[in-house]
Amino acid sequence: MSRFPRVALLCLLVGLALHNLAMALLWQAGVRGAALDVVAAWKEVLLLVAVLVALVAAGALPRLGWADRLALAYAGLVVVYWLVPQDWLGGAATERGELYALRHHLLPVGAYILGRLLVLDRASWRRLLVVVVGIAAALSVWGLVDVYAVPLQWWRDSGVPDWYDEQLGLEYECLSGLPENWILNTDEESPARRLVSTFLSPLATAYLLVVALLVLAAAQPRRWTAGLAAVAFAGLLWTHTRAAFLALPVGLVVLALLRRSRAIAALSLASLAVSIGFVALFPTIGPTTTYTAEELACLRENAADEGVATDDPFSADESSTASHLRALRDGIETVARHPWGYGLGNAGVSASRTDVDLKAGESTYTELGVDTGILGLAAFVGWLAALGLALRRRSPWLAASLAAVAVLGLQTDVIGIHWLSVAVFALAGAAVRRPATDEPPEASL
Repeated sequence: MSRFPRVALLCLLVGLALHNLAMALLWQAGVRGAALDVVAAWKEVLLLVAVLVALVAAGALPRLGWADRLALAYAGLVVVYWLVPQDWLGGAATERGELYALRHHLLPVGAYILGRLLVLDRASWRRLLVVVVGIAAALSVWGLVDVYAVPLQWWRDSGVPDWYDEQLGLEYECLSGLPENWILNTDEESPARRLVSTFLSPLATAYLLVVALLVLAAAQPRRWTAGLAAVAFAGLLWTHTRAAFLALPVGLVVLALLRRSRAIAALSLASLAVSIGFVALFPTIGPTTTYTAEELACLRENAADEGVATDDPFSADESSTASHLRALRDGIETVARHPWGYGLGNAGVSASRTDVDLKAGESTYTELGVDTGILGLAAFVGWLAALGLALRRRSPWLAASLAAVAVLGLQTDVIGIHWLSVAVFALAGAAVRRPATDEPPEASL
């Protein structure tokens, strides 16, 4: 029984990396609606069972630290905001949307609790970290083969568009039902494809690769770690995810400071320089595809409605950058006007999936402020900070990963990326149990 939680965590790390592709293929095979919802809940069921088994096996609960108290405070506020009637707060979420949001906000807490209940020896840590970097390498190779060898039309004809639309309720218009961020709209004749891998998302893939690259940067340099790092970094570049290009150097700087390593600091500068050069070159060297006539008409209509934006990737007026900044600014203004929050289900994907007026989107922090008010947002940020401080000696890599996740949260709903929620917070919880005088877990790699 004591082995089950560790095996469950390994299964979650691998399974969540394959989850989106598997669900889309099941949709294509005819498993749809409530049946697919039940299958998709495997991750929450496995996590819950693993936590319960770990509780029984642990016998006694670990001593609570500040990170634990803030995690519980955050979880408690989420539950309170779920129980409070929506009309008291001015929200309009449906019961289904509230349940989506409850699951969304509590997933990292459940993963953290699992980690706090685990006692991992050196061999267990090595096994987990090998899985993390192995997944990163596999995603990179898969994704690179896909963008060069698999025509975009195959994806248009697959179950992916209908899975997003009819199963998840996420409507994408201008790429035949595929997410528009699969493409870098360099020009109408030969737009560049971005690496999406099994996550079916360039962003989610990029964020996993950032965490894996920080593991490899913290590990003792060997030929095989250097080889995996090169493969993972190539995959990261081909996702063309600029937020990740910034988050990786931030994580490396934090790691360099904690390790007092000039080599890692130099690596941070090198990764930033290469990323800047790649962003400039990608429109000319990236894998290209073509739009259908219907897609071109949709894109031109949107351009006419929104106006012409610069295509300079380093400008704040570039369409994608301007959209992210606008969403962040609007979300901050909404939270400032309504600091007590609207209740769960009024922000992010939970609102989008249930056709509710979106109060905030994209940024983790503005979505938390909308759903759980300033108190919930403060509890979550405090938890991140306390966890980072607790890990600075126990696991510099995980402290650096949390810093990178915190940066990514400005633009993206990072806790909505289930692999990040489970992997980073579960491993962080496990590392907190280790005495600060012990060798950090990344040294086992």
